[in-house]
Order: sequence, then C-alpha cells, then structure tokens
Amino acid sequence: MKTRSRAGAPFRALAKYFLRGLIVVAPVAVTVIAVRWTFAEIDTWINVEPLLNRKLPGAGVVLTVLAITVVGFLASNFATRWLFLAMEEMLERTPLVKLVYTSLKDIVGAFVGEKKKFNRPVIVALTKDGEVGTLGFMTRPGLAELGMPGHVAVYVPQAYNIGGNVITVPEDRVKPLDADPGSVMTFIVSGGVTGEIGKTG
Repeated sequence: MKTRSRAGAPFRALAKYFLRGLIVVAPVAVTVIAVRWTFAEIDTWINVEPLLNRKLPGAGVVLTVLAITVVGFLASNFATRWLFLAMEEMLERTPLVKLVYTSLKDIVGAFVGEKKKFNRPVIVALTKDGEVGTLGFMTRPGLAELGMPGHVAVYVPQAYNIGGNVITVPEDRVKPLDADPGSVMTFIVSGGVTGEIGKTG
C-alpha cells in the first residue's frame, strides 16, 4: 500500500499544481478574451479604416469614449442642456420607446449616476430570530403608495448572474450594513467567495 501511495504522489502533486494554475489562468484568460471581443466589436461598429487608409485597433473604442465624454459635457453645460432635456422628454412620451428608454436609464443611473440607487446595503432577516438572512440593497425606504405602510423594497442580486429580485419586507426586518456598497455587490454576485468587505468611509 505504501509503494502504491508513493507511486501516486507525483500525479497528485501535478493535479494540485494544475488546479492552482487553473485558478490563476482562467480568470485572466476570460478577462482578456472579453476585453478583446469588446474592442473588436466596437471597432466593427465604428470603422475608421476608410478614413485613415489603415487599420488601427482600438480606434473605435477611443472614439466611443471621447464621444460619450463630449455628450456628457454638453448635457451638463447650461447652454446645451435644454436640447438633451427636450430629447429626453420626447423619448419619455413616445409609447413603447418610453418603456425601454426609462428602464435602461434607471438601471444605468442606479449603478453609475450621481444618485446611485444601490448605495444602501442591508441584511434582511428571513427568520423571526434573525439568525438567517439575505444580503441586498434598500431601493425604496417606504411603500405607503402601494398600500404597504411599514414596508420597504430591497433588491437582492443573484450570485453569478446579472439579474436579481425585488422583495418587500417589514422595515423592522431590515438592518443597514456598515460596508462599502461595491464590496457588498461583488460579495453577493461572486457567491460569497471574494475577499474582505471594506467598510464605508
């Protein structure tokens, strides 16, 4: 038995090293592939080759970033802001377009806008004694307009997914967390396998 165990030791060591290498290489490879695919797709949408008579990888991405920055500047400028407000009002009044536009606007604004929505991490007690809970973000501190006084709305992201669920719970079952919202979101989406969660401030 000892001889067989010693004979299999090198293979077990190789398997252990392979798994460790996989943990290091897989995330890097997926990230590189995702970034490369994104750059290639944007370059396909914004093709500058006919203008420059040469292929310039990444030019489409640079132009996209510059264009978005210029739009942000114009939308913040007092002299041109009215134009964007008028366009926004028109989109919000157009049937069907309103549904798509307002939904996307709210989602993007919730993550990167000046008034971020997912900035109040909480733990929701799932049992009366509070021993079992789920992590989420309070998105509405009161639901009286829905006929639910004393209740709040909490968004609960799903692990390894871009989706989530909105749940309504009594206010006394929600406890604010003194933690960085970004760290909490990463912790939830990763299934709780990320590093330590930083505190606010």
